[in-house]
Amino acid sequence: MPIQKVLVVDDSKTELMFLTDLLQKKGMQVRTAENAEEAFRRLAEEKPDLILMDVVMPGQNGFQLTRAITRDPLYADVPIIMCTSKNQETDRVWGMRQGARGYITKPVDPAELQAKIDALN
Repeated sequence: MPIQKVLVVDDSKTELMFLTDLLQKKGMQVRTAENAEEAFRRLAEEKPDLILMDVVMPGQNGFQLTRAITRDPLYADVPIIMCTSKNQETDRVWGMRQGARGYITKPVDPAELQAKIDALN
């Protein structure tokens, strides 16, 4: 099933604008959240086909939020791609262990992001 609806979770307005613009140009519907609480509200309103998740955020971080979402039976089937400035191999491994299906580092390369999304389809 092609990915149409994407939830972008990031506390940076610049990043949200960049990713929203990028995904909308690909014909996707984008919703955003700036923290874990807002992300869960968005999930309850409408289940996305994909979540792009930042790691470093106030309150619950992206690793914790990814784990919470992937362990929730309602959302366990929604793939999550970590989208973060944390570029250490240990961060990538930890993100994948929390349930992420992909991991890309910022600044986001549009071609790399598209390849990760295509791999999920």
